[in-house]
Amino acid sequence: MPETTPKGLTRLAFGGDYNPEQWPESVWHEDVRLMREAGVSMVSVGIFSWALLEPAPGQYDFGWLDRLLDLLHENGVRVDLGTPTVAPPVWFYRAHPEALPVTADGTRYEFGSRGAICHSNADYRTAAANITTRLAERYGDHPALAMWHVHNEYGVPVSACYCDSCAAHFRRWLATTYGTVEAVNEAWGTAFWGQRYTDFEQINPPRLTPTVGNPGQALDYKRFADATIRENFRMERDILHRLSPGVPVTTNFMTALSQCDSIDYWAWGREVDLVTNDHYLITDGRRTHVNLAMAADLTRSVADGAPWLLLEHSTSGINWQARNPAKAPGQMARNSLAHVARGSEGAMFFQWRQSRRGAEKFHSAMLPHGGTDTRVWREVVELGAALDSLSPIRGTRTVADVAVLWDWHSWWAQNLDWRPTEDHDARERADAFYEVLYDRHLTVDFAHPEADLSAYPLVVVPALYLMTEAAGLSLKRYVENGGTLVVSYFSGIVDEHDAVHEGAYPGPLRDVLGLTVEEFSPLLKGEQVRITDPDGSELGADVWTEFVVPRGAEPVWTYADGLTAGHPAVTRHRLGEGTAWYVSTRLGHDGLDALLGWAAEDARLDPRADLPHDVEVVRRTGESGTFLFAFNHTTADAKVPLESPGTELLTGERAAGRLAVPAGAVRVVRLDG
Repeated sequence: MPETTPKGLTRLAFGGDYNPEQWPESVWHEDVRLMREAGVSMVSVGIFSWALLEPAPGQYDFGWLDRLLDLLHENGVRVDLGTPTVAPPVWFYRAHPEALPVTADGTRYEFGSRGAICHSNADYRTAAANITTRLAERYGDHPALAMWHVHNEYGVPVSACYCDSCAAHFRRWLATTYGTVEAVNEAWGTAFWGQRYTDFEQINPPRLTPTVGNPGQALDYKRFADATIRENFRMERDILHRLSPGVPVTTNFMTALSQCDSIDYWAWGREVDLVTNDHYLITDGRRTHVNLAMAADLTRSVADGAPWLLLEHSTSGINWQARNPAKAPGQMARNSLAHVARGSEGAMFFQWRQSRRGAEKFHSAMLPHGGTDTRVWREVVELGAALDSLSPIRGTRTVADVAVLWDWHSWWAQNLDWRPTEDHDARERADAFYEVLYDRHLTVDFAHPEADLSAYPLVVVPALYLMTEAAGLSLKRYVENGGTLVVSYFSGIVDEHDAVHEGAYPGPLRDVLGLTVEEFSPLLKGEQVRITDPDGSELGADVWTEFVVPRGAEPVWTYADGLTAGHPAVTRHRLGEGTAWYVSTRLGHDGLDALLGWAAEDARLDPRADLPHDVEVVRRTGESGTFLFAFNHTTADAKVPLESPGTELLTGERAAGRLAVPAGAVRVVRLDG
């Protein structure tokens, strides 16, 4: 079995991307001195260094990297060594211009950014395998080497190419996947609009067409593009496993960012030795700490609950959003340790020293432009000491309360053209349900729709447009055996080929929900409806309504106006030993909170009303004990109840009864027993 933790790392990982090639070599000694001062335990090196390592075809310069790795080793800093295959040199593209990707409208990208790669291109694959082999042969047993870092953020910024090489590769993929062209015709429904094929050679990628193309073809191309990228990762990984045994191989994911929704991380999580993730706050006015928690929970779930590693985040502001505010004092520590609470074995950053040139020169770093006499640097040093004190948590696992179903294939299908309304956003629904669970102080595991859910008292399905029959049967068994299920609208509509399930909506969910949906009735922009419960209280809803027909389910809330007036808006169905809830409209936070409150009662989940709003409490547990993390995201001091006394690891103080958590602070208690 491959190693799954960074080799030789005896502490939590702390450090960042280190790009010394941007600086004179005389700066390196200052860097490692400051790394020791900050408590840095590991850095990522060489991710964008192909042009320096191989300045001309077949000519190599490893001298600078030899000296760098030796210097880091001498100073006790472990190395996450990158294969630089995300950024081929300009000489490669000039020799192989067809390796630059082509968009669906036929435009070929140019050299001058990053990640501009046609992953079907044979010359790219050969060159990537060659530089990876050279690195593995030279550094596979270097004493500084902790793990291998393949490529960088696969799928960003280009996930799919539409060139002729990709067309040929797509045809081979279809032949392997379906066997016959007749099976492709059946899966894609090519009888519609006369799109029938008689030979694989007739099939192209879903390039620009005068109106909407075939949705089954578009969905399969997303699968093909993801699988093709994954092939290239596996190629590099297998070289590294062969030439550098005992050293884990990873690549950095971006699980919860919409910029990387082209990657099926359930599949990728099975390919890496250690799941790692990059996370950056989306500063659009929402509560950024909620999205952070969601990203960490999703990454842990992709790792199947095992410890993972935050490989990139920011010390303060970033540079690629429309507005990039700085982080408030103390926010960097809260952000970092919140990832740790939810399973990360450390906190790494982009990057160590802030760049003076290039596209990311205004992206914050551990060592800012202003140097060591800055707030950011002082907080970095404090965070290093805090992480060192948390070493006992290594190897423990985060404890979850509920599961939320999540499927990238469903996102892909949902986001294709010509759906009932452009105002329904499946990701928005996932965020909304997660935020309510977060506010109820429930820790979430995300799960694949066909996963075993028996360990969870409550399962939430925010929006799962694409659902297989197997997933539907799994949810039915889950409820029959005593589980509580909550399903939101426009779920269970199509199968894995984007074909509507036979019979009434919602397909494989009809029996478990005890209802059918005769028709969708999306609302016009800005339009709202009222829904009422039996005692007459009202809530507003928008975007979506449905004509729901109970077939065993009982109405809980009813539409009071609009086309669906008189029809159930929210239902509850008792099935076997469990209960299934359905909500057929878009509820706001208050409505979702009431709904999930009732569902939590059905699931016998204890209410946590004694925890203040925006005070986050998470547990990790394992052989070394149980650790309670408390985060105060507010401007007022708070107190958190402790079920048993313990030692607060950041201060060394004893804690019992109610734990004081100052405004903006973090506390971590190792509970006795």
